[in-house]
Amino acid sequence: MQNERWTRPPFVVRVLTIAASAALLFPGVVTRAQTPAGGIPKTPTRGGTSARPTGRGAAGAGSTRVDANLLQLMRGILYPSSNVIFAAQEDFSKQTPATDPSVSPNPLTSTYGGWQAVENASLALVESANLIALPGRMCSSGRPAPVQRADWLKYTQGLRDAGMAAYKAAQSKNREAIVDASGTVSDACSACHDVYREKKGGLKDRCLP
Repeated sequence: MQNERWTRPPFVVRVLTIAASAALLFPGVVTRAQTPAGGIPKTPTRGGTSARPTGRGAAGAGSTRVDANLLQLMRGILYPSSNVIFAAQEDFSKQTPATDPSVSPNPLTSTYGGWQAVENASLALVESANLIALPGRMCSSGRPAPVQRADWLKYTQGLRDAGMAAYKAAQSKNREAIVDASGTVSDACSACHDVYREKKGGLKDRCLP
């Protein structure tokens, strides 16, 4: 991130059963949904359908599509999720209630607010560790993120562990526990930022060890 400051502040079985039942009752429909005419999967576009996209960032067989750069991923998921955890150190009653929780942009005052929001934010950090480690992820400097370096893998594991610590604290609904977990999250972020983000050369030198 450029200006933001980090502070301490049995489902599968059911799906398979439903899919199998649908295949028995409507075999033609299921087959057409899985494979379009000609056997080539199509991707929806504004004008209809087109062949699967190609080129950098496109999802191919056995690959995972990567669209956001590291800075966008930080601002979109890690930064707001961390702030939810940090805010949970204070009493939730200090949050201004939303007029309509269903459209509240503040996770703590949304329909799934309070401790539920902290649990969700914590798990978002856990899952973000996987996203940060994906091959093909680019840094805002234009360089590929060093996802295969041993220290990068160590930092992503630290993020995952911190997210799980926050999740367990949120489950306990214990304010002291979430204060400790917030410190763990802050430390995990700082460990990586100190090496890869805080550069004398600024943005152009980010992601360089």
